[in-house]
Amino acid sequence: MALRMRVLTAALSASVALSATAAFADGELNLYSSRHYDTDERLYSDFEKETGIKINRIEGKADELIERLKAEGENSPADVLLTVDAGRIWRAADAELLAPVESEVLEERIPEALQHPDNLWFGFSTRARLVFYSKERVSEPPQTYADLADPKYQGQVCARSSSNIYMLSLLASRIAKDGEEAAEAWARGLKDNLARDPQGGDTDQLRGIVSGECDIAVANSYYFARALRSEVDGLSGSIDQIGWVFPDQDGDGTHINVSAGAVVKNAPNRENAVKFLEYLASDSAQEYFAAGNDEYPAVEGVGRSASVTKLGDFKADDLNLSALGEYQAAAQDIYNKVGYK
Repeated sequence: MALRMRVLTAALSASVALSATAAFADGELNLYSSRHYDTDERLYSDFEKETGIKINRIEGKADELIERLKAEGENSPADVLLTVDAGRIWRAADAELLAPVESEVLEERIPEALQHPDNLWFGFSTRARLVFYSKERVSEPPQTYADLADPKYQGQVCARSSSNIYMLSLLASRIAKDGEEAAEAWARGLKDNLARDPQGGDTDQLRGIVSGECDIAVANSYYFARALRSEVDGLSGSIDQIGWVFPDQDGDGTHINVSAGAVVKNAPNRENAVKFLEYLASDSAQEYFAAGNDEYPAVEGVGRSASVTKLGDFKADDLNLSALGEYQAAAQDIYNKVGYK
């Protein structure tokens, strides 16, 4: 009797496993996403209506999802990984968790600088790293990233900590362009110009301008655009006090970062995964995807949200964003060396 029960249990387990495998392979997409914006609901529902493919989502912080993929290994149900920073999607690629994608749609619509050189990931929206300043207290704001290290701004600048992915990516871009020696000199100059120890998020840097603790701040464009669109505590009511600069418009252009997507290496629904990435490059999806985080669409010619339009046009740096990951460790080493906390 006990033997019969074990056989029945084994057979039932096998049946469940086969059913699960069949579900993965038929009309479904398993999405691991670090995005959490209300507009994405429309994004997903439209894809489901257009394709008949059901999206199953697991949401969390990018680093947590990457560690989950590592732990799941070949048995991972994940088909697509979405992150909100090139440095983080690079970590997934470096861990050999992603698969290359050959797609004429993605090649034609996504700019080359927003693609991994081996097509391991593609960017679907961008944000710019801007210099913000007090209109009342700063008459000549920095016009370049190099200016942030100019001694004339000593004690005026607020920025995030050295471990923050945005700060790592910014310094990584400088290493890629100017080399480690010049990047180290810049990091040291930026540290010397800080108004306070690095702390808080990008919105906190902007609040520092309002409070008077900072005269100048470095932050991503979407944090400011969000305050233009909706109420942000400690910021929106005083937004008119803050001016902004797109740095390096007479040089290489403003540093940008990216929200990116990739097909997971062991994706059980690979064909559906590629369809989803191609869908994200469509005009309608681009509007939803970018607007969800007050970002810029990756595809040229797609309309911007009202909040982003208010920031104006700018020339973006065309550095391939894979460099932000490649020089990430070197950037952290430099920050540590100069004592930037």
